[in-house]
Amino acid sequence: MKLHTLKPAEGATHREKRLGRGEGSGHGGTSTRGNKGGQSRSGYKSKKGHEGGQMPIQRRIPKIGFKNPTRKEYKVFNLGQVEELCAKYGITEFTMENLYMNGLVSRTDKVKLLGDGEIKTAVSFRVHGASGKAKTAIEAAGGSIEIIK
Repeated sequence: MKLHTLKPAEGATHREKRLGRGEGSGHGGTSTRGNKGGQSRSGYKSKKGHEGGQMPIQRRIPKIGFKNPTRKEYKVFNLGQVEELCAKYGITEFTMENLYMNGLVSRTDKVKLLGDGEIKTAVSFRVHGASGKAKTAIEAAGGSIEIIK
């Protein structure tokens, strides 16, 4: 195989459609654009999403729900998960720095504790939020909790 023997694969190339080159070419006259109207003229541009006067799709489909712009997103940890993480990573203080160092949260995440599962070890927590059930379970296990603003 040499460079001068290379050619495109079968069916990969097409003959160019040469428009407006006389009637003999088969693409003369209106140059395959049809008769009259904006689309037959040069410089034609349609607006994105315009459906030719038909009711647009974004107005036809029903609008449901509500997106709260001030919603607070939390990274949630259940007490059962906390127990496993403390054993796996050797954590005694459940803080944002420890979680970030172990790759469990990003710098901007907010962490919330929920009371699903149980905790037996006394761990001190510094998190952004906690449910009432989680607070009582942590204090019953001998741990402490501090809510960060």
